[in-house]
Amino acid sequence: MSATTQTMTADELFLMKDDGFRYDLVKGELRKISPAGSEHGAIIVRLTVALGQYVEENDLGEVFAAETGFKLASNPDTVLGPDLAFVSNEKIPPTGIPVKFWSGAPDLAVEVISPGNTRREIEEKIEEYLASGVPLVWIINPKHRTVIIHRANIEPVMLVESDTLDGGNILPGFQYSIARLFTRKRG
Repeated sequence: MSATTQTMTADELFLMKDDGFRYDLVKGELRKISPAGSEHGAIIVRLTVALGQYVEENDLGEVFAAETGFKLASNPDTVLGPDLAFVSNEKIPPTGIPVKFWSGAPDLAVEVISPGNTRREIEEKIEEYLASGVPLVWIINPKHRTVIIHRANIEPVMLVESDTLDGGNILPGFQYSIARLFTRKRG
């Protein structure tokens, strides 16, 4: 669950000393992110491995882990760290991957809903991603064993365990079984 702690800029967040927590910055408000549970971690690693391998084999761009901040807006600043993100080669500057937060939207943002997340928090993230130009957002819901696909100006699509996740025009040819995301036993 998030808690607003103070107001700051993206640069201040980047230079903040590591206190063992992750943070999002939403319209200048610093929000602490609670550590994820084991199920959350297993699901995102499963997808990260498959997506990372696919992107690498097809030389499509870069896959980024949860600690990667994407500066989506300025004045006030918004920096979100999706659980998983993809940026195509076309968006990678000639100078290479930046040291600081990525300036701009990834091509894909993936969020896994944790038990502590509120519906409003997830909706706000989806809104921020789409408003900043993220063309594809995947919301993974372990409790309901679904993935909801979000695109700007298109109705969301819910996938269930019998469906296959498709990379569409962002990750052409990528496919991953929804059932495979949830193959391990739950406690």
